[in-house]
Amino acid sequence: MQGSEKLQVMLIDDHPVVRAGLRAVLNSFGDIEVVAEAADGTAEVPAGVDVVVSDIQMPKADGIALTRRLVAEGGPPVLILTTYDTQADVVAAVEAGAMGYLLKDAPEDELHDAVVRAARRERALSPQVANVLAERVMRPDGALSEREIELLQALQTGASNREIAQRLFISQATVKTHLIHIYSKLGVDNRTAAVDTARQRRII
Repeated sequence: MQGSEKLQVMLIDDHPVVRAGLRAVLNSFGDIEVVAEAADGTAEVPAGVDVVVSDIQMPKADGIALTRRLVAEGGPPVLILTTYDTQADVVAAVEAGAMGYLLKDAPEDELHDAVVRAARRERALSPQVANVLAERVMRPDGALSEREIELLQALQTGASNREIAQRLFISQATVKTHLIHIYSKLGVDNRTAAVDTARQRRII
């Protein structure tokens, strides 16, 4: 493919060295051209971009916020390319409208395929990410809510019920109720086991 036939890609990642490496890899494919770059999700996407390849954890606006914005604006599809493979991140990205979710250790041919598929608005998920989603589907009754995942993330920092309540702007009674539901869904009976099980299942 030559000239305008190449897929036009924008890279968004807060690490310049990572962007440089990805730019070199993507441009080496021959049918893909990196035409724009940015360090966070607040950046404007130039006209003509076919797909945005973005990290998920970034300052100002992360990949989830970026995806929601571009979906709302009718912008180009987003392929999340990150090191984070927790259920919380994967589900949030997919629900926000990301067309793809790939891990940064993916082989180059997998990256190429994901960019092409995302540009066609076809779902592109790495095998690990597909497994994370399958785990959630296979455990529908045990799927944690967004609030319960937030509470688990607070638990793993060692925060007390009072600190969690203040952090999430809820009452301590509500924290206790959430904990009961979390323990039931995860099949555990204490905070430590809940965090350990959630990590094993890649929920947090």
